[in-house]
Amino acid sequence: PIAHTLLRRFGSLSAVLEADPGDLAGVEGIGENAALFLSMIPQVTRRYFHDRVTHSKKSLNTSEAAAEFLVPLMAGRSEEVFYVICLDSRLRVLYPALISEGTVKDALVHPRHVVEAAVRHKASSVILAHNHPAGSVRPSVHDQRLTRNLVNALGGINVQVVDHIIVAGELVFSFQREGMLPSPEAAK
Repeated sequence: PIAHTLLRRFGSLSAVLEADPGDLAGVEGIGENAALFLSMIPQVTRRYFHDRVTHSKKSLNTSEAAAEFLVPLMAGRSEEVFYVICLDSRLRVLYPALISEGTVKDALVHPRHVVEAAVRHKASSVILAHNHPAGSVRPSVHDQRLTRNLVNALGGINVQVVDHIIVAGELVFSFQREGMLPSPEAAK
């Protein structure tokens, strides 16, 4: 009965799990602990899938392999986030560096922070990645400009940008696959 009440009030399972714990605790039969537990499920799920993919040490040598890694990392996020996936010379994940957490429609990314993450984690190459919580995977003009700037900045320290991937739920856009990833020379 409590589950049905939650679904009626919030409209869907995902809305229940993304609800504020205070709003959940306002439902009869849901205490403070249950509300906190429910609100932690998306984070725990993200960590579970991310951990499962990370420990496989699979090479992210295709946009499909990168998507398999990134979709769980960004699942259930209602705010835009930007990651730099630091890779070794065999395109295996060294570290997924969270560069920025923003609002529902943008995340502020400074090229300096991206370069610092690549250097700190000794990356040979990187995959740039962010999500679009609103659901469209098409890159904005800002996304394209940021990609050019980051390819240029990382090229200056001899770190190759393998791809820039946008995730919107289960949908994925790959700059590399779509022929939109600039070369370091073209990025200037």
